[in-house]
Amino acid sequence: MTPGVRADPPASTGQRVYGPTVADVVGRTLADLGAGHVFGVVGSGNFVLTNALRAGGVPFTAARHEGGAATMADAYTRMSGRVGVVSLHQGCGLTNAMTGIGEAAKSRTSMIVLAADTPAAALRSNFRIDQDAMVRSVGAVSDRVFSAKTAVADVTRAYRTALTLRRTVVLNVAIDIAAAPATTTGPIAVAVPSTRVRPDIDSVVRLAEALRGARRPVFVAGRGGRHAGPDIAALARACGALLATSAVANGLFAGDEFALGISGGFSSPTTADLIAGADLIVGWGCALNMWTMRHGRLIGAGTKVVQVDDDIDAIGAQRAVEFGVLGDSLLTARDVLAALGPPGANVPEGYRTADVASRIARTGRWQDMPVDDSTTDERIDPRILTIALDELLPAQRIVSIDSGNFMGYPATHLSVPDENGFCFTQAFQSIGLGLGTAIGAAFAQPGRLPVLGTGDGGFLMSIADLETAVRAELPLVAIVYNDSAYGAEVHHFGGADHATVTFPETDIAAIAAGFGATGVTVRSIADLEPVRRWLDGYRTTGRARPLVIDAKIASDGGAWWLAEAFAGH
Repeated sequence: MTPGVRADPPASTGQRVYGPTVADVVGRTLADLGAGHVFGVVGSGNFVLTNALRAGGVPFTAARHEGGAATMADAYTRMSGRVGVVSLHQGCGLTNAMTGIGEAAKSRTSMIVLAADTPAAALRSNFRIDQDAMVRSVGAVSDRVFSAKTAVADVTRAYRTALTLRRTVVLNVAIDIAAAPATTTGPIAVAVPSTRVRPDIDSVVRLAEALRGARRPVFVAGRGGRHAGPDIAALARACGALLATSAVANGLFAGDEFALGISGGFSSPTTADLIAGADLIVGWGCALNMWTMRHGRLIGAGTKVVQVDDDIDAIGAQRAVEFGVLGDSLLTARDVLAALGPPGANVPEGYRTADVASRIARTGRWQDMPVDDSTTDERIDPRILTIALDELLPAQRIVSIDSGNFMGYPATHLSVPDENGFCFTQAFQSIGLGLGTAIGAAFAQPGRLPVLGTGDGGFLMSIADLETAVRAELPLVAIVYNDSAYGAEVHHFGGADHATVTFPETDIAAIAAGFGATGVTVRSIADLEPVRRWLDGYRTTGRARPLVIDAKIASDGGAWWLAEAFAGH
């Protein structure tokens, strides 16, 4: 079974009749296979499909835009361990969702997209597009319900593909097929065997020997290591390694005194220096790409790089490695730990010295670094704002990040309790996905306060789904870093004419209030008092309507993480 996503058993072990149409069969089969939550925009093409899912016990959230629905399902799947579903109308419903589907596909999210489709004979239909080709073009798998006789098998095949191959699968259901009579019995039990790859013994021995010979090893865990945190940490203790993560695995080693936080453009100076000082870097389910390794600048001269991954095509794809280990991160960590021998007095100190621990404790976090406050009478320094909010907001939170010039502030200055406290939908690098991410994450982790970090551009692009958060009564805190611009372009094209990427000041707090949220404008620390009152109410009742903080931020002159990002352009 794919790491981090479980195949839940059927809701009932008894047989019951599915029908009377293929749409009913499809929806009820998905429900019985273990679908966790469905998000969508319902039209005539997916009306019966969606209601069949609901009848099967799958919760449904109506989004205001299909793009938001796709991102909600993506975030839900990542943070819940359940398979999320998107329900879409044919043609335009699918095209509206394609950016969110592209993000999920590039991130290998085990998600099902249930898409209506035009009948094969409807050659002149206004809704007709080549859905299969469009889906494949963004890296998702296109599958189809072919007939009433094959409906159960078709749905089961798509579900297995999503789970075992970690793929986003678009299951197309032509509306004439969906309306066809169908009767079958269910539920259909799906035995999904473990797909975790055990490393071969030679690779285990080779990695164990490399760790024995290393004086300053560093482990960097990525998406493929999120399910293996305790085992990777145990191996690190046994060989004296420091611990870091890629951005998507942020929080995995929270609380460990030798945890460095995020490796890459978001690294603090201390973290970057310690990683660059390693003599061995081991990536655990981590691509070690240009973002995570700062275009290779975090790899010192003579540093050996080893990559552990269960996808053979990923090993060495982003950079040269000393050798690769084909294996699941959890199984590999356990096997290598066993190969090192029983714990005892022979545990090497490695990189885990008292001086390193002290340095990490004093300067390892961005929150600990001094800030040259750029706050003015009209605009607040985004670092000062984020540090203050980090202290105000409850520790049990789930932070979601949109894309843009601002994105490093919530990623670096808002702490998270663990790997389930951070959702980073950035594989496609699209702005406008943050609000959908936060909503999907909120449904996945209902016991935590959902917190969104977004820019004004991305937030306004997706603002229709603020009504979704209000309607769902989510206690969402949306921090809008508002510089009245597409800040990345302003800073990247310095000295150019910026008329195309700058905008008049917008009262986002007032717009949010119009949606039924609480809107607060913040230009200084003193303006956070309404936020404190909102949090008092949330702590008392556990409920609150969404809070939108319209933070008028001072210019940072171009964020350092964007300088890293553009270094290769």
